[in-house]
Amino acid sequence: MKAEIYIVSHKPVKVPRDKMYLPVQVGISSENFKGFCRDNTGDNISSKNPNYCELTAQYWAWKNRQVDVKGLVHYRRYFSNGKSNFFKSYKGKFADIMTSTTLQKFLEKAPLILPKKRNYFIETSWSHYEHVHHIKDLQITRQIVAERFPDYLPSFDKMLQKKAVHMFNMLIARADIFDNYTQWLFQILPEVEKRADISDYTPYEKRIYGFLGEILLDVWVDKNQIPYVEVPVMFMGNQHWVKKVAGFLYRKFKK
Repeated sequence: MKAEIYIVSHKPVKVPRDKMYLPVQVGISSENFKGFCRDNTGDNISSKNPNYCELTAQYWAWKNRQVDVKGLVHYRRYFSNGKSNFFKSYKGKFADIMTSTTLQKFLEKAPLILPKKRNYFIETSWSHYEHVHHIKDLQITRQIVAERFPDYLPSFDKMLQKKAVHMFNMLIARADIFDNYTQWLFQILPEVEKRADISDYTPYEKRIYGFLGEILLDVWVDKNQIPYVEVPVMFMGNQHWVKKVAGFLYRKFKK
């Protein structure tokens, strides 16, 4: 089994030594990071990275890599070896990043690995998007799903009413699952791009298609009934939870 787990990064960083990890430099920097592949080679949408975030690397992997298993992680977020290590040091966390041996064990249970769900508790996925982003973009996305993939609409509506969702655009899957999902995703997002006006958005808000990708993953998995296992995510840096919670509450009650 040949597996490649793509580590998305916009800067040179330390990466795991396990050979299944392939660091991918995203964006338009003229500097080539040593030991990194670039998502601006082959069939690519690298120039769209400010809007598509990790998904430019996902697109690149779909179009240009031929392996048995493909995965997408982030230089600040990795799948763990199966245990949550929230309070460990950076060194301790780095030592507990998923290995190829652990990956094989998980794939024996299911062909898809997803991060542990994030639970909003007091909000649905739809209402959370409304409070944090521009709801018109999610409404446009729903309309496109209704037009192009009407059989997915029940899953879309069901998953958007969930309070616990898979986040971060992270997944590891058998290559056919990874590629089929990515192909479906990129039949939707470019159409949203045609219809959504983001000209007055902040740089954060302009990461719209990365945010929408987080939502659409659960929709595709639910509709296709793909078996999966959930694995804790290893957050390599400070999560600034107080700041995040304060910002969330501000946005929620501001609207």
